[in-house]
Amino acid sequence: METSPNKLRDNLRDGLRDGLRELGLALTTPAASGDAPLARAGKAWVRLLPYVIVLGVVASLLPVTITVLVGDYQLGGALAGALATAQTAPLLLAITRPLPAWWIVGTADVLGALALLGADGTPGRSWPWTPMVVVGYLLLMALLGLRESRRTLVAVWLATGLAGFLFELVSQNKSDGVHVLLFVLSGVILVVTYALRARGEAQRRLVVQETISEAERAQRTLLEERARIARELHDVVAHHMSVITVQADSAPYRIQGLPPEAQEEFATIAGSARESLAEMRRLLAVLRSEDAPGERAPQPGLDRLQQLVEATVRAGVPAELALEAELGEVRQAVQLSAYRIVQEALANVVRHAPGARTEVAVRGDGEDLLVLVVNGPAAEPMTPLEHSGTGHGLVGMRERVRLTGGSLDVGSLPDGGFRVAARLPLRTKGTDSP
Repeated sequence: METSPNKLRDNLRDGLRDGLRELGLALTTPAASGDAPLARAGKAWVRLLPYVIVLGVVASLLPVTITVLVGDYQLGGALAGALATAQTAPLLLAITRPLPAWWIVGTADVLGALALLGADGTPGRSWPWTPMVVVGYLLLMALLGLRESRRTLVAVWLATGLAGFLFELVSQNKSDGVHVLLFVLSGVILVVTYALRARGEAQRRLVVQETISEAERAQRTLLEERARIARELHDVVAHHMSVITVQADSAPYRIQGLPPEAQEEFATIAGSARESLAEMRRLLAVLRSEDAPGERAPQPGLDRLQQLVEATVRAGVPAELALEAELGEVRQAVQLSAYRIVQEALANVVRHAPGARTEVAVRGDGEDLLVLVVNGPAAEPMTPLEHSGTGHGLVGMRERVRLTGGSLDVGSLPDGGFRVAARLPLRTKGTDSP
């Protein structure tokens, strides 16, 4: 049994790991204008972290800068206090407005270098930038890199180098090369912080694009399934329209003694049916993909379910079919929808639950055709490809059920299996016949 110190250590380690993960995510998340760099972090302490760090740096640099300017550089107390305040206090502004803060701090640093040019204690010490200036300026560069554009960062970096180079020309005897150090370090910090921000922006755009792509795939699946349903319905309806046309044309020859009015009515019916068939063929030319094989084959129905289950068994899934023998006359659209639902459900079993025992049941209750496909948990290990389903097959099932005015119920089972249950009306609404 673990002791309390061990639990405490584990909790601290887990908390530190979560905090570092949250901090890394917040650093790579672009801040909106006027927000602190970590303003979008989930934890409150992470959002407060920039203020704590900058406030601590300012609280340390301000008295140290005054002390060094007065004691080491022998600058007047009032001037030293003004310069120290102007060089450090604006760092608080840099949390949300780094560029205006840079103008203030940069101007104060240049004025400080000019003031130290004639100070008695400057020889032998860092000039034109004091160590406190270097520390504060590098912090300012980090805040700039997390916010400003690349063009602005390059301009700030070049201005930093130019200022140091000009002071080098003014007095080479006093300069100790600290301007080169500041120029190099500021460039490194700008590159690192900008790279962090760019990486965060790229990840955010990738997430947005993946979300859009997923929505587009779902919409494309929906449209493809609707087009497929339309093609299949054409084949179903075209058969009945052809029967109507033949019966209407042959009625005067099959029925003796029809009055002229009845013969004219049958001719009108036949003409309307032929016109409807022509319109449907024009629509089919738009919907049907000519390079898709099998589109012109007869549409499958309940009589093809046994073949479908046998093909699934050959694919390694132990599937069984229970089909009610006396279903009566079932609309072809309902048969087609039932077949497609079973087909998609069995395909999902093959992909996502290989080797799972599967039962397919199709029966009628007088009003509806009940289709049930239930599979157990996978009997074989799933590959990553099999495991990463999109769920778009369910979109087609729902469209099939919506076509007939039925209902669909899908979901996982407690044992790890899956259940697909569809209820398809045997009769068209508003009629008493199939």
